[in-house]
Amino acid sequence: MSTTARESLPAGPRGHADLPRTTRRDAPVSWLLRYGRWFLRAHLHRRFDIRVEGVDYLPRRGPAIVVTNHIGYLDGPLVAAMSRRPVHVLTKHEMYRGRTGHFLTLTGQIPVHRGEPDPAAVRSSLQVLREGKVLGVFPEGGRGAGDLASMRPGAAYFALATGATVVPATVLGTRLAGGALESIPPHGSRLVLWYGPPLTFAQQPWPRRTVEVREATARIRNAMLDTMRCAQDATGMELPGPVPEGASS
Repeated sequence: MSTTARESLPAGPRGHADLPRTTRRDAPVSWLLRYGRWFLRAHLHRRFDIRVEGVDYLPRRGPAIVVTNHIGYLDGPLVAAMSRRPVHVLTKHEMYRGRTGHFLTLTGQIPVHRGEPDPAAVRSSLQVLREGKVLGVFPEGGRGAGDLASMRPGAAYFALATGATVVPATVLGTRLAGGALESIPPHGSRLVLWYGPPLTFAQQPWPRRTVEVREATARIRNAMLDTMRCAQDATGMELPGPVPEGASS
């Protein structure tokens, strides 16, 4: 299937009837996401020196999954604010407390319980893609060194279930070397969001086999590593290295 055809795929009831089924109840609230991200973008630009490259790799229309390494607290806001399209990012459920949790809900981010099956997060993610929108996934599962040493299969599963385009991306500078996972770089620091060439996957009928998901995960990881090397070579920036001992993600 060509990229043009893939971008124009309808996200009608037929797609929502595929297993696992989704309904409008599974859709994250998103009324603030389309417009509120411009305020977040302006705030980030005032505080940091931000470089975004490869934005044209994200299709203008159709379902897409942005997959990014995860090194710091600002990764999610950077991806959500600087994308050419609104992005619904899978976010650990521990963040959904107080004002932060309220903001995440209003901006259409998706809470996920890590380390255990989370059917609600799966259905919400599929709903986003079946409506032709953009899902953001950190395949490493949590903040860390960001070197993609380990990858979870969620992004590959979503791609196979929906046929969504997968766009690899790299973030750099959101955590300084030796910095705690909750730390924020000093005012004026360079932050980088670098997109790489997209991957296409044929939609697989239910059930998605483990071997297919594993192969797709490996393909996504290789594309992310290529994007990371490109970003590092072009900017001269490096990953922050290991997280401080005893820090949680």
